[in-house]
Amino acid sequence: MSTTVFGIADDHALGGSLRLVVTNPNHLRAAKSAVDQVVGAIDHAASRFREDSELSRLNASPEQDIRVSPLLAQAIAAALRGAELTAGAVDPTIGSAIRLAGYDADFARVPADGAEIRLIAHRIPGWRAIQFAPMSRTVRLPRGVEIDLGATAKALASDLAAAAASKAAHGAGVLVSLGGDIACAGEAPADGWPIQASEDSAAAIDDSEETIAIFSGGIATSSTTVRRWTRGGAVLHHIIDPKTGLPADSCWRTATVVAASCVDANIASTAAIVMGPKAASWLEAHRLAARLVDLNGGVHRVPGWPAPAANSNLVPNIL
Repeated sequence: MSTTVFGIADDHALGGSLRLVVTNPNHLRAAKSAVDQVVGAIDHAASRFREDSELSRLNASPEQDIRVSPLLAQAIAAALRGAELTAGAVDPTIGSAIRLAGYDADFARVPADGAEIRLIAHRIPGWRAIQFAPMSRTVRLPRGVEIDLGATAKALASDLAAAAASKAAHGAGVLVSLGGDIACAGEAPADGWPIQASEDSAAAIDDSEETIAIFSGGIATSSTTVRRWTRGGAVLHHIIDPKTGLPADSCWRTATVVAASCVDANIASTAAIVMGPKAASWLEAHRLAARLVDLNGGVHRVPGWPAPAANSNLVPNIL
């Protein structure tokens, strides 16, 4: 096994946990500074919980051509790409739907229980309603359309933060986890980065839990068991089915995917929850290693994800 001594920094960011691991502890401070800059920039650009964020101002300016920053343009482009790749299963125009379902503030401030909410099923506006010109970085939203970048922005932050941290650490291996959205960059440890497959990113490390190792790319988990709340006795969660505008009624409670980037991994894991029974074949068709957990806790491994007793090293694929 590797005898690498790691530098580790734990913090909170974007409404959840932040963990930075560097293979060279001497560069931990510089790497953490680089991560903080990226995370702060993403929060200011893409948070729907900050009134002063670019995204909030964009959502409040319908039927206008709004020129956005390069970072928000990158985040919107990633979201639209995700929608196209998943045939709309992951869609950034769920903003109003997820707000009406009760997720209208940073999750730490969302009450765990509350009065009944009357939700009516209706298809969301759809990603094609967003008029986006990448070259000019202009965005135009029809009235009534609210963008939510929850399926891509945090994962993008992990990708960008890992790259920036590795550069600050002179090419050292870096792993960044933002609430379980994990990206790595630079030279990985000899045995790879060990990742525990958990439904909750805050779960304690347990040797009895399934663990894999990755050397590059990213890994993301989407779950209906963690970010959930109750209204009038009904349990709701944050993964919206664009076809109904309601929390997805899925046969899967958790999906974990490895891909060439954390953004791709999060697009695919979110899509898997929404797609339900069709998820396994879609993931296999895209050659994405994945681990799906059904409502009864049964584990289903998409080809490419190793059995617990097998070699656990994974090579990420491009979505």
